[in-house]
Amino acid sequence: QVQLVESGGGLVQSGGSLRLSCAASGTITSIDAMGWYRQVPGKERELVAAISRGGTINYADLVKERFTISSDNAKKMVYLQMNNLKPEDTAVYYCNVRVRGLGDYWGQGTQVTVSS
Repeated sequence: QVQLVESGGGLVQSGGSLRLSCAASGTITSIDAMGWYRQVPGKERELVAAISRGGTINYADLVKERFTISSDNAKKMVYLQMNNLKPEDTAVYYCNVRVRGLGDYWGQGTQVTVSS
């Protein structure tokens, strides 16, 4: 079993910053990729940012230049630094980890609310 625990969400004013963290634990032999997704009611979950084991990073166009993803493979942690937040960034943010041989795992989600 693999468990993911997220932290760092909350309420922030437009233009502010938040840092999300996700800790993975359990039977993990190797992590192929880690990432962050977000979802608002009535819409599909969408990719925000992802980082592969080799260090390849992908960002959604809407967050480029504002968000930064990083990871610590030894600690099995992934982070999302979010700067210059906008009201449209309001969503539940989910951590995702792709474990080699086991597949994808998701965190419970953390609410990010940006007020205008």
